[in-house]
Amino acid sequence: MTAGSPGYRDSAPTTARRPSPEAEPSPVVGPEPAVVGPTEWTPSGPVVGVGPWAGPPPDGEHYDPELLRDGDRRNVVDAYRYWRREAIVAELDTRRHPFHVAIENFQHDHNIGTVVRTANAFGARAVHIVGRRRWNRRGAMVTDRYQHLEHHDEVAGLLGFAARSGLAVVGVDNTPGSVRLEETALPRESVLVFGHEGSGLSAETREGADLLVSIAQFGSTRSINAGVAAGIVMHAWVRDHADLTLAW
Repeated sequence: MTAGSPGYRDSAPTTARRPSPEAEPSPVVGPEPAVVGPTEWTPSGPVVGVGPWAGPPPDGEHYDPELLRDGDRRNVVDAYRYWRREAIVAELDTRRHPFHVAIENFQHDHNIGTVVRTANAFGARAVHIVGRRRWNRRGAMVTDRYQHLEHHDEVAGLLGFAARSGLAVVGVDNTPGSVRLEETALPRESVLVFGHEGSGLSAETREGADLLVSIAQFGSTRSINAGVAAGIVMHAWVRDHADLTLAW
């Protein structure tokens, strides 16, 4: 789904738990047609987000004066409408999960943006990019603005970070010696490492991993898209460890 489609996350009202501060935007009423809840409906269809704030501005330093004045069309959940970016990051920092995600970027992997976006959705503590510093941010859908990103020139840097932080290194690859993800409990404090689309994890990562897991497949292809694999494994971590009452 894409931004602006009826099924897009920001185009449907939410009744989920709101973060503090407790001040909430009131319904925004604009020119015809009216704004309904968090989505503005126009003759050409829904527009993601909300228009300018109607009425006296709300109190709270977390609100952005420009967004209150001009409207908020960002790709954020409704609870963060009109919030400053720094305030959103600070609030997310109070509820991020204790798992990290890493992806090797030795061959300009085009899946990194998707991995970053998914890590943001599942509340990863940070995303680590190993290898080339440059990557295509298009697939991240600007979620990299709210997600902590770290860079390591070599695998050794990532492994050293994991050791200092007390994180188990979980390599994801359908290589001999891997155990089935579906039959394995992922460590709570961990870094989930994904390799390149074609070659998989580097030998150094496989050798340095505390655990290697593979995703059960039943078709003719030998591997699945790295971005898809990352989403599957992160969701497995959520099923094992997350407090689902905190989900939107």
